[in-house]
Amino acid sequence: MRRIAESTVRRLSLYLSFLEEIEARGVPTTSSEDLARLGGTTSAQVRKDLSFFGSFGKRGLGYSVPELSARLRRILGLGRQWRVCIIGAGKIGAALARYAGFTERGFIVSAVYDSDPSKIGSRWGNVKVRDEASLERDIEAGDYQIAVLAVPADSAQNLADRVVRAGIKGILNFAPVQLTVPNDVALRAVNMAMELEALTFAITNKVD
Repeated sequence: MRRIAESTVRRLSLYLSFLEEIEARGVPTTSSEDLARLGGTTSAQVRKDLSFFGSFGKRGLGYSVPELSARLRRILGLGRQWRVCIIGAGKIGAALARYAGFTERGFIVSAVYDSDPSKIGSRWGNVKVRDEASLERDIEAGDYQIAVLAVPADSAQNLADRVVRAGIKGILNFAPVQLTVPNDVALRAVNMAMELEALTFAITNKVD
C-alpha cells in the first residue's frame, strides 16, 4: 500500500468518531458532504481520503454508516485489542492510565512503570505501577505491543531504546524531545507546545 500522510490518518479517526455519533442517533446513511461539514473540510477531501483504501458508498445514495464505520475500524487497526504500557507515573502518566476512552477503542493499559520506589506497587484502579527494571522482561513475555513515554526529556531516548530492543513496535511519546527509532518502529509524538501554537495561529488568523 502507498504511504499515507499522517494528516489523512488523523482525518480518518475524525470521520470514525463522526460516524459513531451518527450511528448512535439511528441514522443509517451519510454523505461526504455531511462528514466534510462536521470535520471542517471539503467533500472532495473526504472522498480522496477514503479512496486510498478502496471504493466506498454509492453515487446518489451516500455511505452506509455501519459499513463505513466497520471498514474504518479495520483500516485503523481497531478490530483487535492492543496491550499498552505507560512509562512514567507522573501527572501525565496518571491521567493517561485513568482515561476510559482507551478501553473503548481497544487499547488495554495493563501497567505503568516508574523508577521511583515511592510509586512502585501503588494501584490506580486496575492498573499497578511496576518497577521500571522489569520493563524488558515484561515486554519480551508479550505483555505489551505499544509503549507510551510520559517521562522527562533527558530519559526518553534511553527508554525508547530499551523498549525497542525488547520488541516494542509502536511508541507514543509525550516527552518534549525528538526521538530516534529504527525504521520498523512506528513513532508518534504529542508536542503540547506545537498544539498550543496551532491554536494561537488559528486564533490570530481567524477570518470573521
